[in-house]
Amino acid sequence: QVQLVEAGGGLVQAGGSLRLSCAVSGKTFSSRAMGWYRQTPGAQRQYVAHITSAGTPNYADSVKGRFTISRDNPKNTVYLQMDSLKPEDTAVYYCNAQGGVFIRNGDFGSWGQGTQVTVSS
Repeated sequence: QVQLVEAGGGLVQAGGSLRLSCAVSGKTFSSRAMGWYRQTPGAQRQYVAHITSAGTPNYADSVKGRFTISRDNPKNTVYLQMDSLKPEDTAVYYCNAQGGVFIRNGDFGSWGQGTQVTVSS
């Protein structure tokens, strides 16, 4: 069981930027697909992006062109650069670690504790 610790959330004005990070314990990080999800009160957790172990990024349509996911294997860390933020991006953002193949829909792998992102209009 890996442990994930997110950081970087906060309050930002619309149009601004934030960078989230997720540090992952253990020695298997480089072989894992990593993802980000978000959740607002009363709603289901929503897929945001993921990156394969080979470094290929994938995005939800709602964030494509504004968010960038990346990974630093020597640092066991995955990042989510969020630009051109909108009020509807406000949510708790969760980091997710899966195995070699990333499954978007469902509750797979390990999760971080979440970090709040608030975008004011």
